[in-house]
Amino acid sequence: MPGSTGDGSTVPSELAELATAHGVQCEYTDHDGRVQQVSASTIVAVLEALDVPASTPAAVTGSLDRARDDGWRSMLPPTVVLREGAEVQVPVHVAEGTAVTAWVELEQSDQPVVPASATPWRVTAQQATATGSFATVRGQRVQLRRADVYAEPRTVDSRKVGRVTFTVPADLPLGWHTLHAESGGQTAQTPLVVTPGRLELRKTVARKQAWGFMVQLYSVRSKDSWGMGDLADLGDLAWQTAHNGGADFVGINPLHATEPVLPLTPSPYLPTSRRFMSPLYIRVEDIRETAYLSAADRSLVEWAAEPVRELSEDSGPIDRDAIWEAKKAALEVVYTAPRSAARQTAFDEFVLAQGKGLVDFATWCAITEHLDGRDWPTELADPSSSGVTTLRNALSERVQFYCWLQWLADDQLRAAHRAGLDAGMRLGLLKDLAVGSAPDGADAWADAGVLARGVSVGAPPDMYNQQGQNWTQPPWHPRALAKAGYAPYRELLRTVLRHCGALRIDHVLGLFRLWWIPGGARASAGAYVTYDHEALIGILCLEAQRAGVAVVGEDLGTFEPWIRDYLEERGILGTAVLLFERDAAGAPVEPEAYRRAALATVTTHDLPPTAGYLAGEHVDLRERLGLLTEEATVLRGRARAERESLVEALSRRGLTTFDPSERELVEGLHRYLKDTPSALVGVYLTDAVGERRTQNQPGTDAEYPNWKVPLADSAGSVVLLEDLFSNARLRSLVTVMNEEE
Repeated sequence: MPGSTGDGSTVPSELAELATAHGVQCEYTDHDGRVQQVSASTIVAVLEALDVPASTPAAVTGSLDRARDDGWRSMLPPTVVLREGAEVQVPVHVAEGTAVTAWVELEQSDQPVVPASATPWRVTAQQATATGSFATVRGQRVQLRRADVYAEPRTVDSRKVGRVTFTVPADLPLGWHTLHAESGGQTAQTPLVVTPGRLELRKTVARKQAWGFMVQLYSVRSKDSWGMGDLADLGDLAWQTAHNGGADFVGINPLHATEPVLPLTPSPYLPTSRRFMSPLYIRVEDIRETAYLSAADRSLVEWAAEPVRELSEDSGPIDRDAIWEAKKAALEVVYTAPRSAARQTAFDEFVLAQGKGLVDFATWCAITEHLDGRDWPTELADPSSSGVTTLRNALSERVQFYCWLQWLADDQLRAAHRAGLDAGMRLGLLKDLAVGSAPDGADAWADAGVLARGVSVGAPPDMYNQQGQNWTQPPWHPRALAKAGYAPYRELLRTVLRHCGALRIDHVLGLFRLWWIPGGARASAGAYVTYDHEALIGILCLEAQRAGVAVVGEDLGTFEPWIRDYLEERGILGTAVLLFERDAAGAPVEPEAYRRAALATVTTHDLPPTAGYLAGEHVDLRERLGLLTEEATVLRGRARAERESLVEALSRRGLTTFDPSERELVEGLHRYLKDTPSALVGVYLTDAVGERRTQNQPGTDAEYPNWKVPLADSAGSVVLLEDLFSNARLRSLVTVMNEEE
């Protein structure tokens, strides 16, 4: 429908129709419930990013004509995703009047098939590059029957095309199968994915509410840390919180990979790769080969550690650049140490299992290091180009080094997860998957074919970010991703689902629609682009079920109400933040009204810790940084009213007095969460020790030390891992979380 837009223009009816055909929404409902129209210029820019010409009326007409016949141009759909137990019909397009047959070849195994020749590392890497991540053994064939469905033939691109519909039976097993069709000597195949109808919580968690700490791992340091929390610290934290605190999980920030050269991006939500890990989190001393270094090499490692280890007790911003310089130098020393036959075999098998994705990532790291800040030549823009192949061979030792770092990080993460489980946790680690990756990073390079260009992902204005947000990441291109059989998405999930009991999906609404912002536009001047959520959520459920991992979707922000019902139907937990949970009158939602299928917390990492928030420090900070679009006095009045309503709700239930201290109020809010039916309750470690500083202030970059704030108490004194359970506030809050009802 044509309509008036925010820039005063009107969206022509053909442009609106074209937008709808490609999943671009011409309007949306904002956080205040008001319908906002998207400008015609934004719609055109977003369509162009989808490779749909729309800059002129003639281009719109031509694109609309092509869109009407798009589904008829290929023999088979790009990918077919269905739920187990569902009988579906699939169209097959062939020359009119020709006979056609269709069948499904069932997946038998998705385990790596190791060629006999795959022994030296370089052979392994080359084979992985050539064959992809998995060589799949195929199983039995299921012949499909033709459905009694008639469709009028069409003339498409000067040829007469008919549509024949086949029925996929309801009893296919879960898995990644292949749909085949043959007609007139022509054949086609496409992935057919059968996904679980519902992802069930493991029984141990389903029986009783589970609680755990939510932490920014880099901020939780020990005396042995190299200036920031690492995977050894994570293992110790998991063991301590389970053994001494009775916690069932530790929720951590994304551990995604950052750049291999300085300066490093501090945000865990703007990684260079979401699939692979940051080697910053490796504990050098825990690498087996470190123990067998010569005295001279051991001294080199110790010298590298000295200047940054003392930073662990510094309350100032975490210096990732200094830490990586020191840690990289030490890791290069350890890398030269010989590995036992068993260790070398384990490394080779890891490289082969991770396949092309790992080799591409390591190649990007090696080339980035080699170019040393220079612009990438055009001949290196494509990972499959001859220029990249030549340089990869020339830099083979550095490629191997970056593969080795991933192997170490994976092994240390496994040990940290196991430490929590061995100490009695029911879930272990709750990992976090960021919504996207950097526009100039490894994922953007390796997956360029399935990413949209000329746009970035963000969020429209809301109550806490009144100018909107631009996260700068390029989004998945919906059609290109489907044409790729969702393989990049699958391989991402298979890697991040390793070594955890639960996975949090940041901005899970992005699997339904994403806010695309044209290049150079304000964050508020975007449009929502929809995705095939049935496919994306279904594949997520399939891979999570295979990994035995629960999934939590961060479903905050501007969204359509049916989405939460859909996620619950598929067995994906939502997110409930007590500070945001308000009824129609603005009062705190009663605990009994919370969702069972949710991870409930008091606050989030994008707000100050609870004590600071309830003192109105979020308003003070945004005022200092010039981020307010309303009068500060008005917002402070709202903050006071919010605190008063929370105190009233808690005192009415006997959880605090009418004039609680800061500590009593924080504990009362967590008791409030314990009264909810929510399956998981998260306790931010900052709340447990009295920290008041926020970890991240959305809408800022250099203005605030985002993602660099070390864990400290209410006085600003650093709290080390060794001292956590001697902290009186933490012990008291742990007692609250373990109180029996």
